[in-house]
Amino acid sequence: MNIALWVAQILLGFMFVMAGSMKTFNHKKVKETMSWAKNGSTGYILFVGLSELLGGLGLLLPGALDIAPVLTGIAAIGIAIIMVLAIAFHAKQKETQAIGMNVVLLLLALFIAVGRLGIEPF
Repeated sequence: MNIALWVAQILLGFMFVMAGSMKTFNHKKVKETMSWAKNGSTGYILFVGLSELLGGLGLLLPGALDIAPVLTGIAAIGIAIIMVLAIAFHAKQKETQAIGMNVVLLLLALFIAVGRLGIEPF
């Protein structure tokens, strides 16, 4: 179980670090290329990007460095909340193609949260 949790943490963590970095440090390109961001303010895109970046780091660093490893489960809950909000946002915008990926990421985040906070803590 520990190996499966680590694999999920690494995959989800790196994905959110990359996505969050892009939204945080290259928000102008995000506004040009992503349909959900075209009407969003720069502050909104930066907020989403920072949230994703910090959530991704929270999935990776506490367990890897063995510093407050309970933060991994808390970061997974934060990522799950972001995904629920993303599903609601995309449903409101009628962007159904994006919802499937958000559901998969939500399930992965919930798997990590339940695993690290209950079944298999560090």
